[in-house]
Amino acid sequence: MTESTMASSSTHPPFFQEVKDNLKRVAIPHHEPPMVVKRRRIAVAFVLIIGGVLLGYSLGLQPGDASFYWLTLALAAVWTVGALASGPLHLGHVRFFGRNQRPVISGTVVGIVVGAVFVVGGLIAREIPPLASFVTRVLEFANYQTLWLMVFSILLNAVAEELFFRGALYTALEKHHPAVISTIIYTLAIFVATRNPMLAFAALVLGSVCAFERRATGGVLAPILTHMVWGLTMVLVLPPMFGV
Repeated sequence: MTESTMASSSTHPPFFQEVKDNLKRVAIPHHEPPMVVKRRRIAVAFVLIIGGVLLGYSLGLQPGDASFYWLTLALAAVWTVGALASGPLHLGHVRFFGRNQRPVISGTVVGIVVGAVFVVGGLIAREIPPLASFVTRVLEFANYQTLWLMVFSILLNAVAEELFFRGALYTALEKHHPAVISTIIYTLAIFVATRNPMLAFAALVLGSVCAFERRATGGVLAPILTHMVWGLTMVLVLPPMFGV
């Protein structure tokens, strides 16, 4: 081993040790003045009500309704504007190879893993008629949109939801168990709006993973990428599996 190689390897811990450290990491929250915290909480509460109503109304439509696409765009706008209006948001970082960097690769890889887990779960769920019915009820919306519109809608809402739930809401909770409570609120919002237990279960799993990433990285970039990759997997893989 050359002297330069030895020097390089001594500047940062082994890769798997860095992975372990990132998994155990709890990012230090950004300090915000009381007025900013108050504004954020008011904005979050207001937007949560509006977004929940829009979500419930859009998924309550019959598949093929022409207004569904526009309602999903409106919903994404509500989450995004509400998140940005609540106060500053941060992208976050992870530490690899001895330096801080944006969690682009880690967020994407986690999304692939979560998507694969859901595909396996889908193979099981389609063999159980009651569960398959709940899944098919949602997937049927994909039949009435062109693929690029559906993909665009999925990606846009993935970004918007993470900006709000793992951005504004998570930050507004401060030290009040934000990872747990933001996930519970996210899951309840999905269930109350849709009355679909499979969507609520998906929200619980995805929300838990994204909240963990938010806690570890201190920002919304990793959750956004994970949600986007997961969403793409769901819209491209699940419909053929369920014959939709």
